[in-house]
Amino acid sequence: MPYLYQDSKPRPPVLPATARATHSSGKAYQELKQECLHRGVLFEDPDFPACNSSLFFSEKPPIPFIWKRPGDIVKDPKFIVGGATRTDICQGDLGDCWLLAAIASLTLNEKTLARVVPLDQNFGPDYAGIFHFQFWQHNEWLDVVIDDRLPTFKGRLVFLHSAEHNEFWSALLEKAYAKLNGSYEALKGGSTIEAMEDFTGGVGEMYEVKKAPDNFYEILEKALKRCSMVGCSIDTSSAAESEAKTPFGLIKGHAYSVTGIDEVSYRGQRVQLIRIRNPWGQVEWNGPWSDNSLEWRSVSPAEQRRLSQAAQDDGEFWMKFEDFKVHFDKVEICNLTPDALEDSTAHKWEVIVHQGSWVRGSTAGGCRNFLETFWTNPQIKLHLTEKDDGEDDCTFIAALMQKDRRKLRRLGAEMLTIGYSIYESPSRGGHLGKDFFRYHPSKARSKTYINLREVSNRFKLPPGDYILVPTTFEPHQEADFCLRIFSEKKAITEDLDENVAIDLPEPVNPTPTPQETEEEKQFRALFEQISGKDMEISAEELQYVLNVVLKKAKNIKFKSLSLISCRNIISLMDTSGNGKLEFSEFKIFWEKLKKWINIFLQFDFDKSGSMSSYELRSALKTAGYQLNNYLLQLIVLRYSDEQFQIEFDDFLNCLIRLENASRVFQALSVKNNEFINLNIGE
Repeated sequence: MPYLYQDSKPRPPVLPATARATHSSGKAYQELKQECLHRGVLFEDPDFPACNSSLFFSEKPPIPFIWKRPGDIVKDPKFIVGGATRTDICQGDLGDCWLLAAIASLTLNEKTLARVVPLDQNFGPDYAGIFHFQFWQHNEWLDVVIDDRLPTFKGRLVFLHSAEHNEFWSALLEKAYAKLNGSYEALKGGSTIEAMEDFTGGVGEMYEVKKAPDNFYEILEKALKRCSMVGCSIDTSSAAESEAKTPFGLIKGHAYSVTGIDEVSYRGQRVQLIRIRNPWGQVEWNGPWSDNSLEWRSVSPAEQRRLSQAAQDDGEFWMKFEDFKVHFDKVEICNLTPDALEDSTAHKWEVIVHQGSWVRGSTAGGCRNFLETFWTNPQIKLHLTEKDDGEDDCTFIAALMQKDRRKLRRLGAEMLTIGYSIYESPSRGGHLGKDFFRYHPSKARSKTYINLREVSNRFKLPPGDYILVPTTFEPHQEADFCLRIFSEKKAITEDLDENVAIDLPEPVNPTPTPQETEEEKQFRALFEQISGKDMEISAEELQYVLNVVLKKAKNIKFKSLSLISCRNIISLMDTSGNGKLEFSEFKIFWEKLKKWINIFLQFDFDKSGSMSSYELRSALKTAGYQLNNYLLQLIVLRYSDEQFQIEFDDFLNCLIRLENASRVFQALSVKNNEFINLNIGE
């Protein structure tokens, strides 16, 4: 699958002032809308058409869906009725409860909601069948435009809908999110924190309820007061348990929203309660403090009104916090800022973002279990220079996100298992090699490798320099990633794989000697035999000469040199421009070739005649070339085989092309310097 080059240099986070238009026409929402109004037509989105490919990619619709606009479903459609609230989210026939739980949490914060759901949209006089929503994706805000044709069956919405039948903001939001990810089917199954981050650009943290700190109630209380988005779920032990109903009315493997937390006076004691919402809009907890439980009879009507307690089958219910800890297993919190919920002080956070890729054969080395390739992963250097106020350590959060996996599902992609390790940096610079990781343990690491979109953890380390290595668990797995570093004090990061440098020895012309070596005598005789008296050979003749000589060599195992390689050799060495190689030029090349053979043999560990593509970085550095990850990935894609092996002929081709490119680069640099000096002189 394709991975596009992106500048991986650290960059600050994008402020949510403007969102980038994403429509294929290059036009923004207002321009598209005005065009439709001017032409007197309703917008039809060619990027997400009303057809089966927008619904499913692996199956046909189980029922004949009909795409209808809200005005064809009800007489008086409204975008929002009486404010956007959590009761506007009722799940349809799509397994995206994780998304709906996040939307329910989104409605609790008016400012955040207005960012995702621009409120100046309606079905009024300027209605043109076009709506737009905004989502955060990998350090930028995107404006997603859709038409309002929605899938229906027998006149009713098939997927997300509101309890108010003439209200459509939530159904349109789900469609925009489906477009962002490629289809409705792409929304099946997920983690609530994923959508929460897409709605806020915030940073997620996950708690295992059974292992949560003693002040977990206070943590959740503070999270909701800070307008953090909170979700919870119950683990399943097998696929058969997914969405199984417990005797207490709770659903396993199902995403719920946490919408409130409070204390209530009950029989002279204060009882801690937590409010949960099922995105189905029905099926509720039936234990103590549920809607119709006896406990509410001992609570005053005023207190019930304060808690918005109502005995309705709307999917929302209160439960005792102690019962919550017994019955639920995971809580996901998306903080709009990275401030620790255990801390009472708000901080100003510095944020740096890195973009990168894991590419098979070059930078997809897997975790530390795979030492032979682990060192080839991207490496980011982190400089922690300032201690936290009143502390001896530096606090930071490292959040590693794999990109676009949900969108790539139609190509067979799934969430990879990802994580990272952090090492104390040695004094020397540059990409760290295999031996460093062989003999140095990590100073910190992500809590676990897991197949979620993002892995994030909070760390406290002494000031100093560290190397963060983001990886997939298994080697050879490809994905783009985004790494965010949140620090309480300013931290400096640099990508260790971004520098490109060429350090080649000056070419030495062989000095004429009275006596030719035995090797030179043999070459001269072979040259004369093939070329004639002019002592010049073509690419075809050079191929014959080199294959004859190299096949006699006992220290290197190879098939044969290709004609392309020989043409490239002549292109590199031909100083006269006649497309042939003179004997003096051949002698210079032969010295180069012997050095390159020795380098190849250093990294052909099993003497098979090929080297691992993961060793190419080190081999090229030995030859004088330091490449960044992007160039290395391109070279590996060009010269390695399906088993990530590079044969000598390909290695030779690679070095010849690099030397040719370096000569062109040096020539351009000289010309530029001459031009600059000329201007200065004038």
